[in-house]
Amino acid sequence: MTAHHSIPPSSRWRVQGRAFAHIATFHPELTSLRRDLHAHPELGFEERYTSQRVIEALKVCGVDELHTHIGKTGVVAVIHGKNRSSKRMLGLRADMDALPMTEHNEFPWRSTKPGLMHGCGHDGHTAMLVGAARYLAETRQFDGTAVLIFQPGEEGYAGAKAMIDDGLFERFPVDAVYAMHNWPQMPPGSIGINPGPMMAAADRITIHISGKGGHGAHPYLTVDPVLVAAHLITAVQSIVSRNVRPLDSAVISLCAMHAGELGAFSVVPGEATLVGTVRTFKPSIQAMIEQRLHELCSAVALGFGATATVRYERIYPATLNTPAEAEFAADVAESLVGAERVNRHLEPSMGAEDFSFMLQAKPGAYLRLGQGAENGVGSCFLHNSRYDFNDDVLPLGAALHASLIEQGMPFDPSAPA
Repeated sequence: MTAHHSIPPSSRWRVQGRAFAHIATFHPELTSLRRDLHAHPELGFEERYTSQRVIEALKVCGVDELHTHIGKTGVVAVIHGKNRSSKRMLGLRADMDALPMTEHNEFPWRSTKPGLMHGCGHDGHTAMLVGAARYLAETRQFDGTAVLIFQPGEEGYAGAKAMIDDGLFERFPVDAVYAMHNWPQMPPGSIGINPGPMMAAADRITIHISGKGGHGAHPYLTVDPVLVAAHLITAVQSIVSRNVRPLDSAVISLCAMHAGELGAFSVVPGEATLVGTVRTFKPSIQAMIEQRLHELCSAVALGFGATATVRYERIYPATLNTPAEAEFAADVAESLVGAERVNRHLEPSMGAEDFSFMLQAKPGAYLRLGQGAENGVGSCFLHNSRYDFNDDVLPLGAALHASLIEQGMPFDPSAPA
């Protein structure tokens, strides 16, 4: 039972299996850990307090190996099953970092750090994986090796790539890797997945416009980059509507503009800059949009006597589940909550996720764990200043992690150790 509700979660939705029943016995401890992490948020590659709390918890859990400073502040725990005859190794990943935003909640575990907040639930993800570690270390009902990856810097720092570049999969050559993310748009006790795209690629675009500054009373003597920027903002929106098939998906958003000085109301600036993002699922559409941005911006600027250059940065690739692993993960989810509570064809999100780097290196799947309750707890959308992780779903998330290990590497008592 948590402080959010007076009714235990298990009485509001049905969850089956030994793992959930076992983990539910230490639900209060997971809640305490989660709220402590929430109160002490840290940005990417600065997760020193978080990493230390994770390390302390994993030592208490009795994991077999602890590896630190992988990808700067990343932590990896290794747990061996009762048997290792299968030679199998599966990975589970949780992200640990927070966001540079101010929290507007009033509960006792709100952020103690001004301008920093766990606004995406990574505190909950970390607590769930610690819960899975405790259960797996206590029971060891699997044949193989579980690798638990506590990753830094998901929020724009590419922490997954940093861990991979630091030798993550050379040191721990997993056969597949799994991760999950809370989803406020789904109710607690539900799980969603897709056999293909789960999250879009995230690219950053910077458009620099060069004109000729001058006096606002004599615009005919200038080449106005603000005017060019206005036309570009409109023209760029034609790329998706007139170049991308309606059955495909793409987003171009210009989200910031800088030109001139606010106090200089009569000065036409010489330069302007637009910054935005591109989201796609298919590499062919990503490449087409990049090309069209270069062509369109250059041509529109030229029409006004200005020049425009585009800097296109590919930040995160698309998060693409491999079909076999997605089907397996959906089967595992069904074994816990039943077929009616599992969406096997969840609509992809145009958000991005650096677990995509791990899925480029290894087969695997990314799941969504419902957490939005009818009374509003956990229903605030991600990156909202009043968001909080719904502690009711901690045992289910931990049990889902653990069940991926147990069912992915099933234990046969008759097999040689």
